[in-house]
Amino acid sequence: MSGIQERKLNHLRISLEENVQGDLPTGFQDVRLIHRSLPELDLKDVDPSIDLFGRRLSAPLIISAITGGTKKAKEINFELAKIAEKKRIGICVGSQRVAIDYPETRETFSIVREIAPNTLVMGNIGCPQIVKGWGVEEIKESIYMLDADAMSLHMNPLQEAIQLGGDTDYRGILEKIKVITASIEKPIIMKETGCGVSYEDALAMEKAGVQGLEIAGVGGTSWSAVEYHIAKEAGQKDREYLGKALWNWGIPTAVSVVETSMKTNLMIIASGGIRTGLEMAKSIVLGGNAVGIAKPFLEKALGGEEYLDAYIDMLIQELKVVMFLVGARNVDELKKKPAVILGRTGEWLKLRGIDISKYARRISNFYLS
Repeated sequence: MSGIQERKLNHLRISLEENVQGDLPTGFQDVRLIHRSLPELDLKDVDPSIDLFGRRLSAPLIISAITGGTKKAKEINFELAKIAEKKRIGICVGSQRVAIDYPETRETFSIVREIAPNTLVMGNIGCPQIVKGWGVEEIKESIYMLDADAMSLHMNPLQEAIQLGGDTDYRGILEKIKVITASIEKPIIMKETGCGVSYEDALAMEKAGVQGLEIAGVGGTSWSAVEYHIAKEAGQKDREYLGKALWNWGIPTAVSVVETSMKTNLMIIASGGIRTGLEMAKSIVLGGNAVGIAKPFLEKALGGEEYLDAYIDMLIQELKVVMFLVGARNVDELKKKPAVILGRTGEWLKLRGIDISKYARRISNFYLS
C-alpha cells in the first residue's frame, strides 16, 4: 500500500473514531427566518428540486467529498453513489490524486458514475498538485474517470501546513486556475476543506474564471483536528501542537455564505457543519445555491442503504416543512425570503462592511411572493 493510500485510510479511521469536530459554531444559530402564519400554500406543493451543473436534483443537496483510493473507500463510494442515484442528489468524490498516481485505484472512483449514471457527479483534485505542475491534462483525466459533470479544485492550506511533509506552496495558483478554466469545458468549482472562504478570495476566483465555490466553513469537521490525532499517534509533537492550536481556524460557515454570495455571482455550495434541513434552508436564504454535507453521510454509509435512505428523507422533509413555514413554493422563492442575522455572526459581517439589513428588508415584500 502506498503512503497516500495509507494516509487516506487513516483519515477515514480518525474521522470516525476520534473527536474531529470544530469547537466553534457555524453561525447559523444567529440566523432566524421569518415565520408565516398564513403561508398561502399547501405543504404537498412545496418543491425543493433544483437544476445544478446540467443535472436535475430532487433537493439542493450534495454528498460532499469524502474518499477514494482504497478498498474500503470503494465500498463507501458504492453505498454513497447508490443512494445519490436513488434520491437524485449530487455527489463529489474525494481527491483523485491517488488515482492519477496509482491507476490501479481508479475503480474506487469510477464506481460512482457506474452506480449513479443519472445524477450530478463532481470530480476533485487538489490545488497543491496544480501548483506542482498538474494542469489541463490531469483535470481532463479526472473528469473522464468519472464522466464528471463538474470538477472541484480543493484548497487545504491549513491541513497541508500541519501535515508532516505537507504541500504548502500555493504560489501562482490563480494563474494556473485561469489556464484550467479557459481550457476545460466543464464547470470548475473551488472547494475549501473546513476553513471557509472570504469575499476577497472569492472575487479573485471569480476573476480567474471559476463558476462555483464550495465554502466549507468552520463548524464541521476540522482537518486541523484530524491531523492533530494523526500526529499524536505518530509522536510528532510539533505537528500535534499545531493541530491543537489551529483546531478552530477559519471563517464560520454562515459568515462565508453571506460574504461570498453577496460579493460575487458564483454558484455557492454551502458546507461546513450543516446538519439539518433548517440549516439547509438558512443557507439558501443567505445566498447559497446548494448545500454540501460530508461526515454524516460517511457515518450512515457504514450502516448501509437503510440508514442513508432515512437520513436523506429526514433532511429533505425538514427542508420542505421550513419552506412551507416561510411561504416558499420552490428554492427560487426561498432565496428571496427575509432573515434576521443576530449575535456574533451579525457583528462579524457588519465589521466586514456587509449590509445585513438587506436580508431583513426583504420583509417589505413579504406578502407579495
